[in-house]
Amino acid sequence: MCAMDANDAVAQRMRWNRKRLVNGAAGYESWFCRANHPSRPLAFWIRYTIFSPRGRPRDAIGELWCVWFDGERRSVVAVKEEHPLGGCRFSSEGLDARIADARLEHASIEGSAARGAHAISWSLAYTSNEPPLLLLPEAMYEGGFPRAKALVPAPLARFDGQLTIDGVREPIDGWIGSQNHNWGSEHTARYAWGQVAGFEDAPDAFFEVSTARVRVGPLLTPPFTPMVLRLDGEEHRLSSIVTSLRARGKYAPFAWSFSSRLDGVAIEGSFEAPSTSFVALPYGNPPGGEKTCLNSKLASCTLRVVRRDRAPLTLHTAHRGAFEILGDDPAPEGLAHLER
Repeated sequence: MCAMDANDAVAQRMRWNRKRLVNGAAGYESWFCRANHPSRPLAFWIRYTIFSPRGRPRDAIGELWCVWFDGERRSVVAVKEEHPLGGCRFSSEGLDARIADARLEHASIEGSAARGAHAISWSLAYTSNEPPLLLLPEAMYEGGFPRAKALVPAPLARFDGQLTIDGVREPIDGWIGSQNHNWGSEHTARYAWGQVAGFEDAPDAFFEVSTARVRVGPLLTPPFTPMVLRLDGEEHRLSSIVTSLRARGKYAPFAWSFSSRLDGVAIEGSFEAPSTSFVALPYGNPPGGEKTCLNSKLASCTLRVVRRDRAPLTLHTAHRGAFEILGDDPAPEGLAHLER
């Protein structure tokens, strides 16, 4: 997929970043940025969220999340703040998310959050000339199924600036990642989600995949495994409902394997990471209750790609993969977590 003119890229990102959650309605909506150090096992994840519980619109809040992943020290620092929605602003015309004094716009993200003994602040600029990546077929973003949507307005984004973690400044110089947007009336019942913004042997490649089971009434659907790979200037979309149902995906803490094929393209791959690279995060669910998200941004990922009339290709990254598992199960013992 070729890079776009900078102005066109911004216009498309603004369109796909506009606020979707209607004021007063139950649901959640998040915009997040994440990136990895070019060579070291270091990463960050920063999320700005609206959370509105069903039947209690006056209890709606803005949430600030930040997680710092340090694979060299085998440590994860996680913070989260909650603010009354009256002190927040979210644009319905593009990306302008403000929670208290923190802000996220189409080219910058600044703010701070503290929890327990930990505090993280961030001041970053980012750029991307890539067109948005849609994990679902475009028509599904306007319909009622599935109830949760996700896309990447800014793939292969470059981040520059700094984070300060518990008083220690960490320069961010040319880290590559993405700016993402997701929303829904409730969280997906169960899912694994993965993303790679540049492999060691293919720095301009971008890959996103999910294996999910969606609740329909009292039942769960069979697993869907949509995936999209941008490689060598082409976009391979294996994400229709039929293709996603035919695909295979199996995951558990802390590994995941998947495969799919369509029209002469076959992709088989895996994500995995040690437990020390994960943090357990509690996600409030708008209908009630809580989901547990096992979140890592230091996963390894290997893909084997077969394309018609080309030699098979293997792509690999040792620690640049985003890997999340969400469900109702309690977090495994010993994982990093948010301090209460």
